[in-house]
Amino acid sequence: MGTKSPPVVLHWFRKGLRLHDNPALERAVKFAKDNQAVVRPVFILDTELPKSYKIGANRYRFLVESLEDLDQSFRSLGTRLFVIRGKVQDVLENCFKTWNVKLITFENDTEPYSRARDTEFYKLAKKHGIPFEGFWSHTLYEPILLIKTNKGQTPKTYQKFIDVMTKTGQPPKSISTITSIPAHFKDPLLSSSTYDTPTLTELKVNAEELGPHLFKGGETEALQRMDRSLANKHYVENFAKPNTSPNSIKPSTTVLSPYLKFGCLSCRLFYEKLQTFKGTKTKPPVSLLGQLYWREFYYLVGAQTPNFIQMKGNSICKQIPWDDNPEYVQAWKEGRTGYPFIDAIMTQLRTEGWIHHLARHAVACFLTRGDLWQHWEKGQDVFEEYLLDADVYLNAGNWMWLSASAFFHQYYRVYSPIKFGQKTDTSGDYIRKYIPVLAKYPPEYIYEPWKAPQSVQKAAGCIVGRDYPKRIVEHETIVKINLTKMNKAYAKPTSQPSPSKSDSKASLKRTADTMDSDDDYADEVHPANTTSTKLPRNSNSNTSTSKRQMSILDAFKAKH
Repeated sequence: MGTKSPPVVLHWFRKGLRLHDNPALERAVKFAKDNQAVVRPVFILDTELPKSYKIGANRYRFLVESLEDLDQSFRSLGTRLFVIRGKVQDVLENCFKTWNVKLITFENDTEPYSRARDTEFYKLAKKHGIPFEGFWSHTLYEPILLIKTNKGQTPKTYQKFIDVMTKTGQPPKSISTITSIPAHFKDPLLSSSTYDTPTLTELKVNAEELGPHLFKGGETEALQRMDRSLANKHYVENFAKPNTSPNSIKPSTTVLSPYLKFGCLSCRLFYEKLQTFKGTKTKPPVSLLGQLYWREFYYLVGAQTPNFIQMKGNSICKQIPWDDNPEYVQAWKEGRTGYPFIDAIMTQLRTEGWIHHLARHAVACFLTRGDLWQHWEKGQDVFEEYLLDADVYLNAGNWMWLSASAFFHQYYRVYSPIKFGQKTDTSGDYIRKYIPVLAKYPPEYIYEPWKAPQSVQKAAGCIVGRDYPKRIVEHETIVKINLTKMNKAYAKPTSQPSPSKSDSKASLKRTADTMDSDDDYADEVHPANTTSTKLPRNSNSNTSTSKRQMSILDAFKAKH
């Protein structure tokens, strides 16, 4: 450990847990070849991260499997993955002092925690005179390219983002998979158990919190899952997100989101694969390609908007006076609301780590403006803990959308916790699977067990209020009360400028295309004869250039 030879190029894995389309790793390999150096692929098990992010058991398992898969891939190339435990700054400083590091490469990351971490890393590397190079590969585009195309402004609507992306041109092409690692020297650390991948026991994961093992982590599984999905040409060419089922027993979508979140799958490779389908009948935003664009949109707006993951200090977020009822939030989190469809979704989320996008819509609306009137940040925290694909900016963006705090402003359109599920699962099979205490309820009562006569409840072996909770609120009443609250919140003056007419029309068209039909919502409440029912002008505008909007320019200049 104390020797200053051989020279080392350190590739720092953060996301991007793959060998395919990894320009930062490719650069490390090239440097090693040109400079007779050893490549050491490193993943830092950051002991500070859990203090900033909630990480549930299922996501820890996914991460461990992804690291194990990556380690096996490197071992097949004659090296290994070096997993090092500790605080990032301490780990890197020790490497710089003991490994004779000549270069460090990594994939750039725009999330708040990562930006703060990297600011300190840049200082440390410069202090030790270690050159470093960051590369963009977690998104289709380098964010600053899109900002420059839009004359320094951040596009605040999906349609405007599509326009900017189109003007920018095609994203960089994916690169080949790394198939060889230079072996100029026999690395003395290859056999050290100090750098082994972590176990769930080491991570103090409670085995009782692990659900069914449905989605194995890692690049190998990511590529196989992508290939299986794309093998169904009819599915790909006719995919429309609103037409997929939120409560099917098996996923009606690709479930590639966890692999994109961890970078086990390259978004650029997936993009290129989708481009090969020439007979696609659906278009963005509802097509598979459109789902990638949504990811790109939220990453860009999130990186450019200070305090994007919270309401306070967030310039694009409506300031709504949400209630603070911990009992409501806990009941929702644990699937004890008394609404079987909502409780089934939350049970699936807690046990399996994944739920359909429209199921996320239903429970998010229920927690916030629809029924419980709780802060969207509370829901964001729960999703952050339980979801395998918990992506910071996507999570925040979607919660703002569903709470009608930003991006979507037709707040009178509310998902029914009863009718929305019935649309795609009239018999209630999804509820029977995840809420087995209701398994013997007949279809006409499975979504509304409180309406079942006592004789039916007894025959089903489940008495409401004893074996299954009573409704936490009466939806048909509370939805009207909450609409009045939304009217008042929207009636307050806002400092956000209004959009252009073209942006407003595009936003409304996007709503019509993707936010489902009126039947999907089932509840659309317009109180008669009230002055507050008039919709305010959409605040999703493209504001003028400011110093804060240009922050991404400053944050990611990795100049040595």
